[in-house]
Amino acid sequence: MKLTEVLHEQLIKFPLTGTTKTEVIKELLSKLSEAGAIGDQEAVLAAVLERENIMTTGVGNGVAIPHCKSADAEDFAVAMGVHPNGIDFQSLDQKPAYVIFLLVGPENQPGVHIRLLSRISRVISNEAVREKILESDSAASMLALLKDEEDSSFKSD
Repeated sequence: MKLTEVLHEQLIKFPLTGTTKTEVIKELLSKLSEAGAIGDQEAVLAAVLERENIMTTGVGNGVAIPHCKSADAEDFAVAMGVHPNGIDFQSLDQKPAYVIFLLVGPENQPGVHIRLLSRISRVISNEAVREKILESDSAASMLALLKDEEDSSFKSD
């Protein structure tokens, strides 16, 4: 499954306006809820925060990938947000996260969940892509950047 198959233009929010990790996660969950991708938003939030308490999803380089498996997600969905000032995600490099991907998926497909996490990590690992996302002025341009990078990073798919 490709990242760009589950991340759509209407699921990209910028700028994120929350000032805490929980607030920006809620903003992204609202996008997923509006799109009908998740059921009980509070239950999914609890699952994301429970996962976050196990280990930070702030992967460094200005990126965080909060995620969870939930009975309130029938299929996989990804929302993305950009925060102009960065958010403290207790990232591994101790720096704020500016680009945040939220992945929610069903409990019964752990393999797909891990593959999507890997795809997000690989696509966003390119510093030029991260910089272009931060410079973008539309959800469409951000999605196009991610699609181009995914297509070039995963030529065999």
